[in-house]
Amino acid sequence: MASEKKAVLSVRNANPADIDSLVALTGKVYGVDLGHSADMLRGQQAQFPEGQFVAEYGGRIVGFCATFRIDEATAMGPHSWAEITGGGYASRHDPEGDWLYGMESCVDPEFRGLRIGRRLYAARKKLCRKLGLYGIVFGGRLPGLEKRIKAMGSVDAYVEAVQEGRYRDPTMSFQLRNGFEFIGLLPRYVPSDTESMGYAAHLVWRNPDRHDQPRTPTPHGSSGLPERVRVATIQYQQRRIHSFEEFAGQVEYFVDVAASYESDFAVFPELMTLQLLSIENSPLPSVEVIRRLTDYTAKVKDLFSRLAVRYNINIIGGSHPTLTESGAMRNICHVCLRDGSIHEQEKIHPTPNERTWWGIKGGHRAAAIQTDCGPIGVMICYDSEFPELARHLVDQGALILFVPFCTDERQSYLRVRYCSQARAVENQCFVVMSGNVGNLPGVNNFDIQYAQSCILTPCDFPFARDGIAADSTPNTEMVLWADLRLQDLARARNNGTVQNLKDRRHDLYLQRWTKRD
Repeated sequence: MASEKKAVLSVRNANPADIDSLVALTGKVYGVDLGHSADMLRGQQAQFPEGQFVAEYGGRIVGFCATFRIDEATAMGPHSWAEITGGGYASRHDPEGDWLYGMESCVDPEFRGLRIGRRLYAARKKLCRKLGLYGIVFGGRLPGLEKRIKAMGSVDAYVEAVQEGRYRDPTMSFQLRNGFEFIGLLPRYVPSDTESMGYAAHLVWRNPDRHDQPRTPTPHGSSGLPERVRVATIQYQQRRIHSFEEFAGQVEYFVDVAASYESDFAVFPELMTLQLLSIENSPLPSVEVIRRLTDYTAKVKDLFSRLAVRYNINIIGGSHPTLTESGAMRNICHVCLRDGSIHEQEKIHPTPNERTWWGIKGGHRAAAIQTDCGPIGVMICYDSEFPELARHLVDQGALILFVPFCTDERQSYLRVRYCSQARAVENQCFVVMSGNVGNLPGVNNFDIQYAQSCILTPCDFPFARDGIAADSTPNTEMVLWADLRLQDLARARNNGTVQNLKDRRHDLYLQRWTKRD
């Protein structure tokens, strides 16, 4: 199903139309006299337009960062902000410079808590890697220094305390968590910065791609994709709850955990919302109970979308019974991306029990979803047992297939597990499974649960042994992580021991999707 909601939070390159908003933003953050002038902003965009980024929330600019290229000797030597930035105009931009210099980064105070700073830093890192530069360097503020200097005794002691985690500096601690390395102090960096006593922390982030290692082919259209995608799959414990708010609190806990480990995706199980049946626990016929559950659809979608934006993580929202406008009952996965957009994937193949007991009907469309980590696809449980569906998604470019599932006993689970592993092998893609565990005795219309969630890979030399990147303990609530390297897929597809996608016999057989929009 197509996207039904436009992105509300995005990072893009700045353009001349943004200048007035950026003048207002920097003035709001630093004070009117210390903010960037329109002339400075025009200079930055003229010198290095691809290095200027804005974060936009609902059409409003709420974050900004500016960069330019510089040679190593200048970047690593003593300097002030005014000297190295050419007075704020980025006039020392060197098109052949080996380092990216971060001259500015700020976020509207009203919009803090949405990880906007992290998104802007990610945009810088992506640009650095795209250009093949050595890394990013800048002078970072020390806004806690003035208040703590007497207790610490010296600037060096203050920085040491921040590095060791004994004291949290609002700016430097954030930068250290983002992978930056402290290499020294820059005195008189911004003399007017009284909170930092004029000092700045000289920080660098080193491009991990700049190593002596062979280049690998990339999938078609994958330019700009991250080198690795961190996936968190949640093996979710079903437990009694008394309100939707209690359910939301449990979901947020796991999203927070996944985001704390800098995951790009958090994956929840199929029909995880059956837990909501324990609120009323009505002894009604199964079809009527499922229709009652659809009353929560709007709340469920809003919950996942809000958490995706707040925690800066893409959420595969398991699945939820949903009554469509046509009156058909569908089992739908809501995919809520961290840019605020919402996508839906209907279960194509309901099981016989879903059709008989709940009146659930199959959907008609399987579409790859474009994310900031590349195209993905969703196959809900039983869908994974039909190889045509996975191939259809991979033909659209999907690199990762997510399989939220809900199975009641080991045989049911193994059907999904074995088929998902087969889909990873035959399509040379990653497959991520997420299932429910736990039982709710005394809750009407709630079945038993069996799961062993996992993250699966193709079976070839670049990948994990046995084609399993991460595996769980059966029937135990837990979170699994794996770092998935998209270039490993490119290597396997283009030069692997076997090359399933390339070696298909299109002269003998074709797959045709008959239902069209």
